[in-house]
Amino acid sequence: MSNRAKILIKNVCPAIISNIAFFLFSIIDGIFVGNGVGTDALGAVNIVIPFVMVLGALIMLTVVGGITITAIRLGRGDTEGANEAFMHSFIATILISGIIGLSGIVFTGQIARFLGATDVFYNHVTDYLFWYCVFAIPSALFSFANNFGRNEGVTVLVSASSVFASALNIFLDWLFVFPLSMGVKGAAIATGISETVGMLIVISYFLRGKSVLKFKRFKFDKALLLKMFGRGTPEAVNQFAAPISILCTNLMLLALLGETAVNAYSIIGYVGSFSAAIFFATAVGLQPLFGQCYGSKDENGLKYYLRAGIIINLTGSILITILLFFVGGPVSSLFGANAETLESVIKYMPMYSPGFIFMSVNSIISAYLYSTKRTKPALVLNICRSLIFNTAVILIVPTIFGGNSIWFTMAIYEILSMILAIFLFKYSERNGINFH
Repeated sequence: MSNRAKILIKNVCPAIISNIAFFLFSIIDGIFVGNGVGTDALGAVNIVIPFVMVLGALIMLTVVGGITITAIRLGRGDTEGANEAFMHSFIATILISGIIGLSGIVFTGQIARFLGATDVFYNHVTDYLFWYCVFAIPSALFSFANNFGRNEGVTVLVSASSVFASALNIFLDWLFVFPLSMGVKGAAIATGISETVGMLIVISYFLRGKSVLKFKRFKFDKALLLKMFGRGTPEAVNQFAAPISILCTNLMLLALLGETAVNAYSIIGYVGSFSAAIFFATAVGLQPLFGQCYGSKDENGLKYYLRAGIIINLTGSILITILLFFVGGPVSSLFGANAETLESVIKYMPMYSPGFIFMSVNSIISAYLYSTKRTKPALVLNICRSLIFNTAVILIVPTIFGGNSIWFTMAIYEILSMILAIFLFKYSERNGINFH
């Protein structure tokens, strides 16, 4: 096995394990809420998911932007400059998550209505939203710690913390939802506590003095902060794809197919988030490798990791898509779905899942572009994918072809995005890779 292959496995495999564990938080919540509270409560949690993902997208501004700059500077041997980016990312993550969390606590009802909560879902939505926002800062720092931990090379610690936090979440979900009968509020609190514990495990590594990046005094640099936001903007925009898509889909489903379709979509969405976690994790694992190769002007390394990432994601997405054609029923039963919802999931899952194949390619090309200082093409790709293609397709296609066509929309807008991604990639390298 070549040295590059060993590095690839060391970075990507723990990232996949960690990301799966991270995404299991929402899936585990869904399973316990669906079985312990009811199908409507499960639909309510799905209505909150866009808000949760918006916070995650905004955190990508600071986390991905910080990591991109850090990886390139470490590749050049500039440890002090890398640490400056690390500290700016840390403080900005706390500030952004604190502002969003406080807004959710103060304006819980207004946000619930904006997300489309009808009277059937309203109380469940406000309960989950409020308690999620209470833990907004530690939740954001969990993402920060995991990403910078991987950048440091402590991938096993990051994976172990995520797996332990997921196991703790399972126990706390059971405790709060069943014996203590706390409903969706209990599920949100369980997630918050578990993510806090996971965050503390990884943060402790940076406090022991053995890390390359350290918590220490730094001088605020406005130019560095703006550069960090600039580098993180493409991935932040990319992360907006999911909440915008979920919000638009929920609204269209309520208008065209009713609340049962929303409940079915909540289950399909959980499966989708689990699948997307794998593809996104491959990109996350490769991101520091892209950055370090770019910083050291290793063109062969860049090409190797890009090719490997596409092969990994394509293979995984095809296998997952085939599998999802057959597991709609068993998956629905895990979430305690009633007979009507179960029937809908079995019918619609095969229509929805082919979109994962194209999504998997887009995630790798996007990470490659923003990790190699091609911020403009990465931003164009992610704006089109996350704000234009998905919104237009979700709102227009069902209006023309009927409500059931909504299940094909993800595949349609991901295909459009992949065509654009390939064009931007080819165009940006028409004269070779520009190291600067």
